[in-house]
Amino acid sequence: MKAVHFGAGNIGRGFIGALLSQAGYETIFVDVNGELINELNQKRSYQVDLAGTDRSLEVTNVSGLNSINDEQAVIKAIEEAEIITTAVGPNILSVIAPVLAKGLLHKKEKGNVIACENMVGGSEILKNHILEHADAEEKDWIIENIGFPNSAVDRIVPDQHQEDLLTVKVEPYFEWVVETTAIKGGRPEIKGITYVDDLTPYIERKLFTVNTGHAVAAYLGKFHGYQTIKQVMDDPAIKEKIRGALQESGAVLIEKYKFDEEVHYEYIETILSRFENPDLSDEVTRVGRAPIRKLGPNDRLVQPAVSYLEYVKEDPVRLAEVIAAALFYENEKDEEAVELQKLITEKGRINAFKEVAELDSDHRLVKAVEAQVHHLEK
Repeated sequence: MKAVHFGAGNIGRGFIGALLSQAGYETIFVDVNGELINELNQKRSYQVDLAGTDRSLEVTNVSGLNSINDEQAVIKAIEEAEIITTAVGPNILSVIAPVLAKGLLHKKEKGNVIACENMVGGSEILKNHILEHADAEEKDWIIENIGFPNSAVDRIVPDQHQEDLLTVKVEPYFEWVVETTAIKGGRPEIKGITYVDDLTPYIERKLFTVNTGHAVAAYLGKFHGYQTIKQVMDDPAIKEKIRGALQESGAVLIEKYKFDEEVHYEYIETILSRFENPDLSDEVTRVGRAPIRKLGPNDRLVQPAVSYLEYVKEDPVRLAEVIAAALFYENEKDEEAVELQKLITEKGRINAFKEVAELDSDHRLVKAVEAQVHHLEK
């Protein structure tokens, strides 16, 4: 069995690539990093260390292809692969689409492409990018024979500097959920995948808990002068505020998707314990980067806060406080943080928030955030 995985970075090697290899696939990594590709081809294996433990696993039967210099070989590998996966980042899906289109059109049998990105509908978005590089007949063939099942992925991979280029540290916990409705042919036999008929609840659970929780820790932590997520989690008062924000977002999930309340609150505690792992501690500036995107209408703070107003009919106090703290977030090395503060200087915090979150002045969340901004300014 053969798998092609786009993205040989830490997530690619430490999560998806590792599971593919453990499932018995010959795994071919495709990347633009020539140094990584050369190391993969030389060693044909690498080590994955499990953070917070003394355990590690050896990933074998791997190799690499440079997508810039080895395009024909990449096309050939796609043609022969039973499964193709990606972990390249949302903005790179359009970049890899042309070579994927070429490779898929050479396939003789049905296959599946799974985008394992931190985004909603990643595989469907990648499919649309690929179809832009096909004519009408080719589009029909791809739609008929290639599945693009959406997926949700969750595994913390901390910022790290390893002596060995290929060694990667990841947390022991992971979740890889794949939607069955778009699969073509049989389901890939990969231990670690959870197959579901409807992915939406799992995507929102991850977004509203893991991503929201991380953002809460980052923005409250930065406001209170902490440098790492571990330092934030060691502050009982802030930890309780993180728990409160996740209970607000959790109330939305419980009402919207009928999650079991007790089970979901246990899930929240699991997420909090993951953040406390000292081997996973990140800089608050890395977790909080790109604040404009994270304050957007469909992202981890505003979306659950607006949904809380809709489903619970109350003001989201903790989420509003975090949003207010994010409006004070400064980091001169972060382009979006600089842009956000420039907008705030020009228009004020609340007007800047309304613009970024695409909310009207009379929206209840705007009023709640404004109250929290005044509180933080004292």
